Amino acid sequence: MQTSLRLRRTLQSLHHHRLNLKPPITNHPSPSSIRTLSTTSPSPSSSSDAELRKYVGYAALLAFCGAATYYSFPFSDNAKHKKAHIFRYAPLPEDLHTVSNWSGTHEVQTRNFHQPETILELENLVKDSNEKRAKIRPVGSGLSPNGIGLARAGMVNLALLDKVLEVDKEKKRVRVQAGIRVQQLVDDIKEYGITLQNFASIREQQIGGILQVGAHGTGAKLPPIDEQVISMKLVTPAKGTIELSKEKDPELFYLARCGLGGLGVVAEVTLQCVERQELVEHTALSNIKEIKKNHKKLLSENKHVKYLYIPYTDSVVVVTCNPVSKWKGPPKFKPKYTKDEAMQDARDLYKECLTKYRADELTAKSPENHEQDINELSFTELRDKLLALDPLNKDHVIKVNQAEAEFWRKSEGYRVGWADEILGFDCGGQQWVSETCFPAGTFAKPSMKDLEYIEELKKLIEKEEVPAPAPIEQRWSARSQSPMSPAYSSAENDIFSWVGIIMYLPTMDARQRKEITEEFFHYRHLTQSQLWDRYSAYEHWAKIEVPKGKEELAALQERLKKRFPVDSYNKARKELDPNRILSNNILEKLFPLSDTI
Repeated sequence: MQTSLRLRRTLQSLHHHRLNLKPPITNHPSPSSIRTLSTTSPSPSSSSDAELRKYVGYAALLAFCGAATYYSFPFSDNAKHKKAHIFRYAPLPEDLHTVSNWSGTHEVQTRNFHQPETILELENLVKDSNEKRAKIRPVGSGLSPNGIGLARAGMVNLALLDKVLEVDKEKKRVRVQAGIRVQQLVDDIKEYGITLQNFASIREQQIGGILQVGAHGTGAKLPPIDEQVISMKLVTPAKGTIELSKEKDPELFYLARCGLGGLGVVAEVTLQCVERQELVEHTALSNIKEIKKNHKKLLSENKHVKYLYIPYTDSVVVVTCNPVSKWKGPPKFKPKYTKDEAMQDARDLYKECLTKYRADELTAKSPENHEQDINELSFTELRDKLLALDPLNKDHVIKVNQAEAEFWRKSEGYRVGWADEILGFDCGGQQWVSETCFPAGTFAKPSMKDLEYIEELKKLIEKEEVPAPAPIEQRWSARSQSPMSPAYSSAENDIFSWVGIIMYLPTMDARQRKEITEEFFHYRHLTQSQLWDRYSAYEHWAKIEVPKGKEELAALQERLKKRFPVDSYNKARKELDPNRILSNNILEKLFPLSDTI
C-alpha cells in the first residue's frame, strides 16, 4: 500500500538451549574410607591425572556454554561486523511494527501504528489518545533523512486518506486529504490543466508531510511549498478539528503551515496551483569563474535553476528549467554524445577498480558487485557501486568525482517534459544529508553570499581532506511567510539559498555504514563550526539531527530561539496539544517545555 514507508513485522524463532547444570554433590566419606585414606598414600601419577581431567572438564564446560549462548542469539545474515546484543533478535510480537525512514538511518519499533480511513476515525483517534495520554506522532511517507515523524510510543499515518476532494479550475485551487502523495495529486489534477507551483526532488511525499517540514523546490521567484497552502483543516487534541486560513486565525494559520506535526494532525489542505506547462530543461557543465560572472543573470532569467558542485574539481553542473516558448517551441538540439559514451568514464573506472582490488577483498567489501552487468546501471547506481569499494578513501572518491564530472560534460543538452517529470532529480541511493538555508539578498540585488559560502565550503573540504562525494547541491527559493520556515522573512523580495552536503551509504555492511556515518558527522560538524553562524544558516527541519551531548544540545536550542518564534510555537503546543501526544524525541529536544509530560 505504501512504497516509501517501510513498515514491516518481524517474527523470528528463538531456539532455547537449556543447560542443565546440576549442583556439585558433596560426598561425606565413611569412617572406613577415612581409615583407608589415612593409611594409603596416593601415587604422583594418579594425582596429576586427576588434575588434568578436572581442567579438561572445565574447558569442555566453558566451550559448551559459549556455543549455547551463541546459537541462542543468532546474528542476522548481514550482521557480520555487529556486536552481540542479547535482545536484538528476540522474537517480536505480531503487533510490533518496525518502521524506518527511507535511508535506513533512523528506525523505531512500535505497537501503535494507526491508519484511519476517514476523517471521523482520525478525530476519534486523536480524542481517545488525548484522554489516555497515548502518543500518536504524525508520520508521512518516512522520507525525512532525520526521521522527524518517527516515535516509538505510537504513530498515525494518513496514507488511506488520499483523495482529491474538490477542484476549482477557474481559481486553480484544489482541496485534498493530507495523505495523498505528490505524484498521485499531480496525476489526478492534470486533466484540469493545473499542477503544483513547484516540486522537491522526489514525488513520493505525502502532502501533509511535505508542508509540515517546510520543503522547497528551486527558483528564486518561487517560495517553499508551504506558501501554496490557502487553508487547512487541523485535528488537534485539545480543541478538536479547526479550520485555519488567512482570514480565520491568521497568526495560528501561518504558524501551523510549517508546524512540524506538533500542533495538530493536518487532515485537509487547499492548495493554490498554477497552469500546467511543459518545461525545457538545459544541463551544462560550467566552472566557478563563469558562475560568478553569470550568477545574477542565471537567477533572474530562469524560472528554475540549481547548481551541482563536484568536490575536488572546478566543475559546476548548471541546470535551468523554463516554460517552452509558445512561439519558438522546444529547442532543436542533437546530443554530442550517446548515453553509453557519457557513462564510459565511470564504467572504465569501475573496471580499473576490479583489477586493483583482489577478488576476495572486493567480495568481502561488496558481495553484490559481480551480480549485475554495469552496462545496465544508471549513473547514480554505478556511482554507488564505485563508492562502495572504498567510500572513505579520499583519493578513490576524487576519482569517482572526476568520472562524474565527465559524465555531466558528455550529458550536456536539453530535455522537454511536464513540470512534474522535469523538476525531479535522481538523488542516488541511501545517504546521510545535511541541508542549510541562509539569506542571499533580494531578487533584484543578490548578495553573492551564496557563492561565497560554496567557495569556503570547498576549501574546507580540501583542507580537511574530507572524502566528500558529489554533488554539493545548491538551490534557491523566495521567502516564506510561515514563521517556522527556515526561509521566513517579512521582506517580500528576499531570496534564500539552500545548500546540501551528502555522504552515501552504498553498502549494507554494518561496520562500513558506521564508519561512513562517523565521517559524515565530522564533515557536517566542520560546516557547522566554520560556516553556519557567519552566514546565518539553519538546517532544513527534515534534516536537522539532534546532538547527543548536553552542551551541544543547549547551544542548538539557544540558536534556534534566535531565528524562530520558539516561545510562540511552544505556547501553541501547550494550547493545542497539552499532553504532548503528537510530540516525539526530536520535538522535545529542540523545543523543550518545563512541564513536558
